[in-house]
Amino acid sequence: MTEYERSRTMPAQAEHVFDQVANVAQLDAWLPDAVHVDIEDPPAVTVHEDRSGQDMPALLRSQPDQMRMEWGTREQGSYTGWLQVAGIGSGASEVTVHLSFFDDSHDPGEQAVYDALDGSLRRLEEQVRLRADNTGG
Repeated sequence: MTEYERSRTMPAQAEHVFDQVANVAQLDAWLPDAVHVDIEDPPAVTVHEDRSGQDMPALLRSQPDQMRMEWGTREQGSYTGWLQVAGIGSGASEVTVHLSFFDDSHDPGEQAVYDALDGSLRRLEEQVRLRADNTGG
């Protein structure tokens, strides 16, 4: 098993950040560019990876009371992940994303994963900022 994790501070309260994370209609705005999620019958989703060209049945669960999202492949069990939002005071929060690959053939490699995680967290921060600007805070 290979695991990866990245965190980023966001300039908004944890509840505000989690609202953006949990908005399934906005997932493509911050997920890695090569990953696309088709929401079927939640928690069932289909994930398309541009790298492999495959569609994979997956699960996506939101736990608002814990400000946590969890996901993973449904049938193969080759991949899981979670995202946790935590308030850190002064109107800021920290977002941590953790990925676990149980099948080495599904793991795109350390550099690719960290690049994707860093890019996703950066885009999420942009979405959070845009939403805060549009709502006046």
